[in-house]
Amino acid sequence: MSISTRVDAYLTAQNIDYETLKHANTNSSLGTSIAANITPDMIAKAVLLQDHEGRHLLAVLPADHKLNLQRLGDQLDLDLQLVSERQVYRTFADCAPGAVPAFGPAYNMNSIYDESLQGLKDIYLEAGDHKTLIHLTGEQFSQLMSKTQHSRFSERVLH
Repeated sequence: MSISTRVDAYLTAQNIDYETLKHANTNSSLGTSIAANITPDMIAKAVLLQDHEGRHLLAVLPADHKLNLQRLGDQLDLDLQLVSERQVYRTFADCAPGAVPAFGPAYNMNSIYDESLQGLKDIYLEAGDHKTLIHLTGEQFSQLMSKTQHSRFSERVLH
């Protein structure tokens, strides 16, 4: 497996001509940063959340940031919580376990992205396995996220 078929179909439907970047197998976005020799602020990771009614929301933030769940919930006026690993695996069944692509619309769910991802020249996103990244230009990312909510809901974590 490399790129998720749903992600590929979504990007194709959006007329996004993307590149992929192979790297050694990793189990975290920071590990991917090291393996792919890309700074973690240029890698977008996705976290699957749900509200009190069980509706899913995909939060997209830089790999070197930590989600502030309380801040995001307050901004959206929602009671948000992390989704169980089992539910993540079920939702992203066409992906390797834990390899969550940052493309909510490809999975018929709402998304929100952290504003710290705006203005990047290049951005890299999980493709659906633990060995492949999707490379987009900042302009392509902006095009994909043009109808997506955004705010500041994460903080940089020093490693």
